[in-house]
Amino acid sequence: MSGRNPAPRRSYGGRSAEERRAERRERLLAAGLELFGTRGYAATSIERLCATASVSTRNFYEEFSGREELLTALHRDINERAAEALTGAYADAAGSDLATRVEHAVRAFITVTASDPRWARIAFVEVIGVSAGLERHRQTWRGRWEDALLAMTREAVDRGEAVDRDYRLTMIAVIGAVNNLVHHWSARDQDIPLNDVTAELTRLIFAVLTQAD
Repeated sequence: MSGRNPAPRRSYGGRSAEERRAERRERLLAAGLELFGTRGYAATSIERLCATASVSTRNFYEEFSGREELLTALHRDINERAAEALTGAYADAAGSDLATRVEHAVRAFITVTASDPRWARIAFVEVIGVSAGLERHRQTWRGRWEDALLAMTREAVDRGEAVDRDYRLTMIAVIGAVNNLVHHWSARDQDIPLNDVTAELTRLIFAVLTQAD
């Protein structure tokens, strides 16, 4: 739980203690995005985070137990925003054919996770191998994405657009393909247009849903 040390409640400069604390937390999240997303998690110290965010070490520990909790918060944020975007885009295309629905969903996910290479690095690279706790967090999100994709495939099957079979292993493979392709794009200084990444993933997903056994 964040907020380990209670902050004073008096106002200062027209802002309450809660408002000042929220601003410090946002600055720490922004510093984490910049430093973890460019230098990397292992190369970033708490002191560097605090200097970048212009907060004290004491302020840092009021919000986070350590670097790992900050990284976890960033990973949760990008996944929550990506899930919301994908769900909304897929719902907006509900009356369209399968290829269009897939394209809308993929584009929404890619736009949120990959438009900024710092987010791509945090989402797909920096969270790997940190700790058993963070790995459980990552696998929980992986399971949520798997369930979301399986729900979409079941809908496609019910509409007669997809082959009726068990897609669980397929969706695990698709998630791996998405992660690796976005990471590849990010690591190569984005020299591949994101439209090309979206199109390739759309073709891949559409192919595995419609190919007969």
